Amino acid sequence: MSKATSRINRSTFAPESSEVFSRATVTQLGIPRTSVHQVDADGVGLFYRAAGDETAPVILLLHGFPTSSFMFRELIPRLASDYRVIAPDLPGFGFTEVPAERKYAYSFAGLASTLEAFTAALKIDRYAIYVFDYGAPTGFRLAMAHPDRVTAIVSQNGNAYEEGLGDAWGPIRKYWATPNAENREVLRKNILTREGTRWQYTHGVSNPESVPPESYTLDAALLERPGNKEIQLDLFLDYASNVKLYPTFQEYFRKAKPPLLAIWGKNDPFFIPAGAEAFRKDLPNAKVQFLDTGHFAIETHVVEIAAAMKDFLATNGIGRRRAERVVSR
Repeated sequence: MSKATSRINRSTFAPESSEVFSRATVTQLGIPRTSVHQVDADGVGLFYRAAGDETAPVILLLHGFPTSSFMFRELIPRLASDYRVIAPDLPGFGFTEVPAERKYAYSFAGLASTLEAFTAALKIDRYAIYVFDYGAPTGFRLAMAHPDRVTAIVSQNGNAYEEGLGDAWGPIRKYWATPNAENREVLRKNILTREGTRWQYTHGVSNPESVPPESYTLDAALLERPGNKEIQLDLFLDYASNVKLYPTFQEYFRKAKPPLLAIWGKNDPFFIPAGAEAFRKDLPNAKVQFLDTGHFAIETHVVEIAAAMKDFLATNGIGRRRAERVVSR
């Protein structure tokens, strides 16, 4: 593992003095500063966002497809007054850089291995995890490998049960069954497009125009990078490995008994409400909360999600008053 290095260190909440708000003004307003960094881990230049006191309990935010840590831009400052919040871009997403010579194999096992190297590079050995979409099988693999490190799990439309897979998985299931060029092309033309990305953000939202366009516009632009669609198609195919692991994830829940909050956009066509309810089969004390929105619930209900997380974590003794000293760099 490479020695951790911070190549980028600029704040999205602390503009230069020539701009409207000075750093001093931001501090006076009590707005936690979010900084961006890149660290070498597993031969990959992992981009991540971070905010909060480095001695505070850590929350690791894990994004899904086709987004990145950018999806947490409104959540991070809402949590950072009480927690050390860290949100990496997984390989193949956002601004993480994977050198060609690394010959990276894009699989969920590979993403989890890189995430483990990332936590080691930042010396994070105790954390709560927020998992969404692809972040769920990645984070659950990490949790199974190190159950003693995970203080709590917040699953926002992050599935671990067959009954949670909605009808929108139909074309991808067909690709699993017959992984030929024809089925791969169907996914390329129907999902890996700007309109396909926008649909994921707006489907099930009462007012689709309320979803900030920069979210799906950025995702769509990054999908267009040379070779990136092939990466995404490889991950679509490998998602079948997660479904096979569902029973193993469930065994982890029963044995480790992590506190779990399932907070779910109930109109999600990919991960339907039954997936949230199913957590109670293995974790009877799991808290389940539904929001009247779609897959990207954080785009429309970040205030509700932040409040629910703070209440849930405090209830389970994870907060400033009971902070364990965790060194994150």
